[in-house]
Amino acid sequence: MPLFVIERNFPGALELDAQGVAAIRAVNADVGVNWLYSFLSADHRKTYCLYEAPSAEAIREAARRANVPADRIVEVSHLQPDLVR
Repeated sequence: MPLFVIERNFPGALELDAQGVAAIRAVNADVGVNWLYSFLSADHRKTYCLYEAPSAEAIREAARRANVPADRIVEVSHLQPDLVR
């Protein structure tokens, strides 16, 4: 399945608890996308999330349903520096 990095910009510091994570995962499952992990900026106002998804449109739909931003979506591939010759 294709991989995507999603940049999300929040108006204030992101506060996410276990219940919020569960809600996002439920929406993602309904749409067919899989949240792998995220990086959170030091000010807690921006995230960079790695997802598996059939398309960028599926990610947009999940974000819309979960009421979270998806400001930038980029399809990416995997590269491990220690395996490059």
